[in-house]
Amino acid sequence: MHALILGAAGMIGRRLVEALVADGTVGGAPLTALTLLDVVPPTAPVGFSGPVKAEAADLTAPGAADSAISERPGVIFHLAAVVSGEAEANLELGYRVNLDGTRLLLDAIRRANAADGYRPKLVFTSSLAVFGPPFPKVIPDDFILRPASSYGVQKAMGELMLADYARRGFLDGIGLRLPTICVRPGKPNKAASGFFSGIIREPLAGQPAILPVPDTVRHWFASPAAAVSFLIHAAGLDLAAIGPRISLTMPGVSATVAEEIEALRRVAGDTAVALIRREPDATIARIVSSWPEAFEPEAALALGFRADASFDAIVAQHVAEFHGG
Repeated sequence: MHALILGAAGMIGRRLVEALVADGTVGGAPLTALTLLDVVPPTAPVGFSGPVKAEAADLTAPGAADSAISERPGVIFHLAAVVSGEAEANLELGYRVNLDGTRLLLDAIRRANAADGYRPKLVFTSSLAVFGPPFPKVIPDDFILRPASSYGVQKAMGELMLADYARRGFLDGIGLRLPTICVRPGKPNKAASGFFSGIIREPLAGQPAILPVPDTVRHWFASPAAAVSFLIHAAGLDLAAIGPRISLTMPGVSATVAEEIEALRRVAGDTAVALIRREPDATIARIVSSWPEAFEPEAALALGFRADASFDAIVAQHVAEFHGG
């Protein structure tokens, strides 16, 4: 099986590549080739004997989407996106990457389908931002899409296009509404949700962290490892069994900022917690307040997707990986 990963240089993309290579399979078939694309050059994996193409590419450039699928990959992981805060700050960029890039990819697949019957499996990463207030305390699978941010609108459009192209038989598609990934390693990105990781990651490294929202803010989380497991599990599903609602809310852990901080305290004590500085940010608070707090992801659970056990488990995973356990 030839796998194409769009957004392969990102944190989840890199981990996905590592996991696929380590397992040696994708979608239940032997992994035979990899195409890794991102706006910056991805790194080719170590220990994979099959052909690898790792290149910088912008899907919105003329011909880029057609080139991406020229070798007819059997499974495509579409992770490429402009994140929430940046999409809100730069409307044109968000729509160009998150909407136009997805549309151009789908149209390239449609043309290939017409030419030679090409029909890949496409795993599309969506977001909880497709939902907007007012919310019930716990959101069911059939809750209406009503995004309250440009990023959420762009992801909702991507879900709808994916469903339409799948309905028409151009591809087999599944959309994964990922929880906020925490704890993200490395440097902060421009996502409005970045502080959720920052208030854990930075204090564990002995550095100050900014908290722009109240302690009472509640959110839905998954670890990087859980996110990768969702993607790999999706690639192996029989999508014909899912039905017409092909975009699924992934399971996660619901926790408040205060509960995050207490999980940090249990691992690293009061000294680490003292490094968190409360600096309210009205823009971030407004974006985050439009996000849901908890879900009943019955469809995803029935299909075998599994979440982290607790927020403490999420923190423990980060500590084990980056702080020697």
